[in-house]
Amino acid sequence: MNMHPAFPIRYVNPVFRPPSEAQSLILPVTNGCSWNKCTYCEMYTAPQKKFQVRDEAETLASIRSCGEQSATDVQRVFLGDGDAMVLSTRRLMTLLAAIKDHLPKVRRISSYCLPRNLRNKTVAELQELREAGLSLVYVGAESGDDEVLQKVSKGETLESTREALDKLGAAGISRSVMLLNGLGGRQLSQQHAANSARLVNLTQPEFLATLVVSFPQGEERFRQTFASWEPLNQQELFAEMAQFLQALELKRTVFRSDHASNWLVLKGILGAEKERLLSEVKNAMSRPESARLRADWQRGL
Repeated sequence: MNMHPAFPIRYVNPVFRPPSEAQSLILPVTNGCSWNKCTYCEMYTAPQKKFQVRDEAETLASIRSCGEQSATDVQRVFLGDGDAMVLSTRRLMTLLAAIKDHLPKVRRISSYCLPRNLRNKTVAELQELREAGLSLVYVGAESGDDEVLQKVSKGETLESTREALDKLGAAGISRSVMLLNGLGGRQLSQQHAANSARLVNLTQPEFLATLVVSFPQGEERFRQTFASWEPLNQQELFAEMAQFLQALELKRTVFRSDHASNWLVLKGILGAEKERLLSEVKNAMSRPESARLRADWQRGL
């Protein structure tokens, strides 16, 4: 555990946040992840990251202290750890009100969101949270294919994820959906791509990102539930991405595939730039030497 060098906040390492939250104040309201059974995920497996709801008084004191020190400097707040939406609407509203009171320059509040944690939250409750300042959530859907989701112990289905994303959309909260390229391995690659595109088409999220599945700590945990998994090589990952992009029917979604795990960096607006993005993937498949791919040593987490 340590304290933030500039803010009076107690952190339990390691701390994670989305790449786009690099300039945000990370405000932990939980420790770890309440589900924490996904076999592809290594983020919250350390012993010190055991799930726990932060003491409300401690969090409120941190907000007050941050306001006293840097009220005019903080414009974005990310509610950590992996699972802020597990908190009750009442508690979230209390924290959002404190942020508004003590950090008046904040223009965006965001968090990770497990679909399962919205089952008992109504659209009306989510609208309250939106009006109180929660404007963006990151949903790690990983796949839209039920077989893939079952094999990686996600605890969700296409339908449960769709329902959560639709609730958020109806409440006016922006959704950033994350998918894992290669998660189905060779065996399930095509259905993983097809059903992931189906999920995104059904929900029309405001933001969409893809990462390549990887296992810095080894594959042992993952293979306990998906023993037949075979990793995709670079060409197969590109082929899966091309299938996914081809199947998308989006009106206006900001797309990013620029995480460090990706060989090929893709950025654009879907569907306006769908054909350009597809062309870039196909060029990487046919002429990799001209595609400005990341070297293997540049890829990582």
